[in-house]
Amino acid sequence: MSVERMAEHVDGLHWFKSSYSGSDGGDCVEVAAGMGAVYVRDSKVVGGGPMLRIGRGEWAAFVALAVE
Repeated sequence: MSVERMAEHVDGLHWFKSSYSGSDGGDCVEVAAGMGAVYVRDSKVVGGGPMLRIGRGEWAAFVALAVE
């Protein structure tokens, strides 16, 4: 599995907030698709904070299992 924790900013990413994220400050994640990877971060952290870099194949497998 290819997952890497990253602290630096990745330019050119367009972040999407989870449709399950509420406005009351609960559990919130944002996801962005980049070249060869998908990035996940905590939307509650001001300025973006650290993120996970996940290979596209691993992300596809995760999503396939999550929607079953």
